[in-house]
Amino acid sequence: MNSAELYAEYKTKMQKIADVKYASAVLQWDQETYLPPKGNDFRGRQVATLSEIAHEQFTDEKLGDLLTELLSKNDLSGSEKRNIELSLEDYTRNKKIPADFVRTMSETVTRSYHDWANARSKNSFPLFENSLHQVIELKKREADYLGYEGHPYNALMNDYDKGLTVAIVDNIFNDLKPQLLTLLDAIKNKPQVDSSFLHLHYDKDTQWKLGIELLTRIGFDFEAGRQDISLHPFTTNFNNVDVRVTTRVDENDLGNMTWSCLHEGGHALYEQGLPGDQYGLPLGEYCSLSIHESQSRLWENCVGRGLAFWQHNFNLLKTFFPNQLKDISEEKFYKGINKVQPSLIRTEADELTYHFHVMIRYEIEKALIEGSIMTKDIPAYWNEQYKKYLGVIVPNDQNGCLQDIHWSHGSFGYFATYSLGSLYAAQLYAAIERENKSLEKEVAAGNNGNILKWLRKNIHEKGRLFLSEKLCLEATGETLNPNYFIDYATKKYTDIYS
Repeated sequence: MNSAELYAEYKTKMQKIADVKYASAVLQWDQETYLPPKGNDFRGRQVATLSEIAHEQFTDEKLGDLLTELLSKNDLSGSEKRNIELSLEDYTRNKKIPADFVRTMSETVTRSYHDWANARSKNSFPLFENSLHQVIELKKREADYLGYEGHPYNALMNDYDKGLTVAIVDNIFNDLKPQLLTLLDAIKNKPQVDSSFLHLHYDKDTQWKLGIELLTRIGFDFEAGRQDISLHPFTTNFNNVDVRVTTRVDENDLGNMTWSCLHEGGHALYEQGLPGDQYGLPLGEYCSLSIHESQSRLWENCVGRGLAFWQHNFNLLKTFFPNQLKDISEEKFYKGINKVQPSLIRTEADELTYHFHVMIRYEIEKALIEGSIMTKDIPAYWNEQYKKYLGVIVPNDQNGCLQDIHWSHGSFGYFATYSLGSLYAAQLYAAIERENKSLEKEVAAGNNGNILKWLRKNIHEKGRLFLSEKLCLEATGETLNPNYFIDYATKKYTDIYS
């Protein structure tokens, strides 16, 4: 066969594998939104079977031979060659993991998710401890299968941002930490802003309608997606025209739902912007989770916690909640939503203390994977770190080590990407501002389209063409530079806290 025929065969194989993976993703989405509790065991079996089938198809020797043959061809287009290179990398990685291990992992995390949900509702870490221990032991085995240099945690972080290592993240965090503490110390000595109006009673159904409107206003296409309720907000997709987001609503905290919607909306805009003609192929997939988080943090914070955004949307908010906000000015609202104060919950944290929430989880995961702490030690270690870094006392497991869904999914190696995403977001937003001097005026007038257009062109449409650092370089002219975040935060909070 010639190159075109071989590539067509490759594309067909990859898209069939994608069909199986996304069928599994539909079941997992349903598991966290609508699945009745008694359906859990069969659902675990169904997801495990599909995961095993997809793994077997993707590690088939015939696919490996096809990829090797295609890589030797010199008449492929640039995008075709890049797809083959990336698929061969993925194939080589997946070949290291036995199919029975994939099934075991899938079954274990399905049980683990429901044990976590039960433990969280009953505020009891011991109800989750055993299944979490099983997940951790499997993740250690996975690291050994994959192989690594240096720390075993490197093998797991590589899944979320290729090339990311403990050494890289430690250097970034060690540089970031003192600068954050300097800002926090300066703010601590200033009069605190008022955010009490965010904690009045806000009707659940009305909040829901507000969330839908905010998603629409940042460009989310409801003809190509939907929003639902889940215990922990998340985004998933089955292709670029079927992207699902979820949120949660607290009737005594308007911010919980509002910035959950904007955060997950940022993820969803990325997925909706990926090239549909590359379905099932690497160039139709996101670059990395650090870049994915940059999209959610950009919309949540750079835009959604910005003054310009609310200069346009504050009147909308008042139409939904006229009584709660009748005495609140636009400026008071802006300052209140950017209040800096150490807190218990990561997803509700301000932009500065947020990084300490991430650092704590990162340190715990490293310690668990290297074996320096055990699963049973997590609550005490967590509480100790929260007191050390944030000066807060953790009252219970629900508001402590059970607050995140990630460990129940086996997502070890993920958390550092949250902080990296914030750093990338500030750098990307600075690049957009450099190119568009009228940006703030546009946002204040309700026009977010040029932000989305820039992100589509420079981030979304690139798929996995580049690794994170290279994509950042192409988009902004520099590799990741945390000073953009420090400059952004210093300017913002100097204005808010005078």
